Amino acid sequence: MREWAFNTFWMAGFECSCQRLRNGRRLDLSAATGHERWAAADYARLRSLGITTVREGLHWQRSTTPSGRLDLATVLPRVRAARDAGVQVIWDLCHYGWPDGVDIFRPAFVARFAEWAKAVAEVVAGETGEIPLYVPVNEISFWSWAGGEVGYLNPFAVGRGFELKAQLVRAALAATDAVWSVDPRARILHVDPLIHIEADPEHPEDGPDAEGHRLAQFQAGDMLRGELWPQLGGDPRYVDLVGVNYYPNNQWILNGPTIERGSPLHRPLRDMLREAWERSGKPLFVAETGAAGEARGPWLAHVGDEVRAARRAGVPVLGVCLYPILDYPGWDDDRHCEVGLWGYADEAGERPLCRSLAAELRRQQQLSDYEITATGTAGVTVEERELARY
Repeated sequence: MREWAFNTFWMAGFECSCQRLRNGRRLDLSAATGHERWAAADYARLRSLGITTVREGLHWQRSTTPSGRLDLATVLPRVRAARDAGVQVIWDLCHYGWPDGVDIFRPAFVARFAEWAKAVAEVVAGETGEIPLYVPVNEISFWSWAGGEVGYLNPFAVGRGFELKAQLVRAALAATDAVWSVDPRARILHVDPLIHIEADPEHPEDGPDAEGHRLAQFQAGDMLRGELWPQLGGDPRYVDLVGVNYYPNNQWILNGPTIERGSPLHRPLRDMLREAWERSGKPLFVAETGAAGEARGPWLAHVGDEVRAARRAGVPVLGVCLYPILDYPGWDDDRHCEVGLWGYADEAGERPLCRSLAAELRRQQQLSDYEITATGTAGVTVEERELARY
């Protein structure tokens, strides 16, 4: 079997959420950020900064005709643009969105998603000889809570979180089998938030409840590997890498506020990464991380420090993805979310650069290069014999 690797340790992610809002409007962040129109220019900007690995999303609902037939005409330009730019892509196959008229809780959802995954794999295999990387279903744990438990995201269900989680796992497993039927070399990455929850110190009796909520973050991974609800068909072979998403609000008091850095209750990211690795037995990458406004640079410095500390302690963290790399309009109110390395594109496709974040990113790249040189291990390559150990 061939060796595969992330092209670059530092990566970039393009926001691609495509869910329906409660008011019926469907988001399309790939279009709203201008990335779909200016993909070639966006890739060129990344290459100028030494980044050639990205996370992207392909839109199942946009590739489905009203009659239910798949039409991948919109997929080809995206795949070819990345290929022509020499960019390695981690393709999200379902980023909160699915075709209208499909009940996400019914068996047909799983079957049709597998059909979509196979069709994408055929296009990617036909257009590039590189080993493909896929995230079948983005953030199964978060989506099942937000969409199945508290009614925030589509399908806006309440009290059906575990049911939705099991269904999304079924879909991810079926999609993986479909992809492998086309290209057995494909690597499968699963991505979910990495969180920490504490009980309010004034209410220590809430400790067991807080811990139960915290441990729920691992349920989807346990299902995918067949350690929980094995009747779903999970197995360790369905997980090559574990992606963890980590933002400034990923630690909080149960039913309370965010735990800020500097608080005695704040848990070091390096420890959280170790737990995720030991729990899954799989190598990791930070699949999303970023902050807003003036916090962008300091946050990246913090995450970089913690990732290097984890790697020095033996935790196999194989990359970090700055996400989203572009500013975007907020999900619920279209506000301008100033989170990216670049802002909105003008009519010529030019984007303003956040210079403070760019400077910090370059510093982080230099620190990573030094670490790789000092240790003699790139830390971004996973060979077949190494995967077999996990």
